[in-house]
Amino acid sequence: LAPPQSILKTSSGKIRRTASREAYEQGAFGGAQRPLAWQVARLALGAVIPQLRALVRQSSALLYAAYAWVLFVLLGSVVLALVGTLPTLNARWYAMRFGARSLARACAIPITVHGLENLPPPERGCVIVVNHASYLDGYVLVATLLHPVSFIAKTEFQRARVLGPFLRRIGCTFVERFDRQQGIADARRLVEAARAGKWLAFFPEGTFTRAPGLLPFHLGAFNAAAAARLPLIPIALHGTRSLLRDDSWFPRRGPIRVTIGAPLDAALLASEARDDWSLALRLRDAARAEILRGSHEPDLA
Repeated sequence: LAPPQSILKTSSGKIRRTASREAYEQGAFGGAQRPLAWQVARLALGAVIPQLRALVRQSSALLYAAYAWVLFVLLGSVVLALVGTLPTLNARWYAMRFGARSLARACAIPITVHGLENLPPPERGCVIVVNHASYLDGYVLVATLLHPVSFIAKTEFQRARVLGPFLRRIGCTFVERFDRQQGIADARRLVEAARAGKWLAFFPEGTFTRAPGLLPFHLGAFNAAAAARLPLIPIALHGTRSLLRDDSWFPRRGPIRVTIGAPLDAALLASEARDDWSLALRLRDAARAEILRGSHEPDLA
């Protein structure tokens, strides 16, 4: 009644009786079989097409990474020269911000900022805490903030041949991590700088990892805000980890979102805390909750 291999079956080998009957009634039962060579060619083509698509995606990602690095080197060289020659900190910050925003636009990386109205006036000091997810975090802050901030960096960076002079020119503050007495002196220096009107920017996690998640916070930023009785501004970054992960120098394309939370005024919260230590813990917990909401990452603490 029909040539071989005409009976319709399930994947487990059971006869599909209803479907076979319907095919017979429609006159489609036992149609001509494709030649074996055609079937083999069809299977081979079906395997090649996904491989070609994957190759195109990989080639596109590689070309984009090379393009981004060429732009970074070109713009970075110009910005480095300007930072080394411009006389004022505001001018250097403007040059860095212009370079960072130009690089983002040229690389098709949209940076969306929410909450700029939560930042204090430039003449008032504050402490800024930001989650740390990528090598790009400092770059994103420079592209976002209109007013110069003093990044808090470990003293090891100060001795770097190229990075050290650059960080000093943009107003970074270096702190000692291992010498206890020097660390205490550095903490006092931070408090005085904040009281004098500086914006201090901390990455309270201290480091970042390849896997997503918010690490435990160190207390340095919150101690400084509590001692100086200054506003603490939590800023959450989302998207930077996907663009450039830890232990990788292969940039990818994607959006970045910056969420600037409402300021936590240490002077107002001081009346509800027993001492500066309790106030620092209260500031840490409130800032961490705000950054967790904005970063959309799990809590690893």
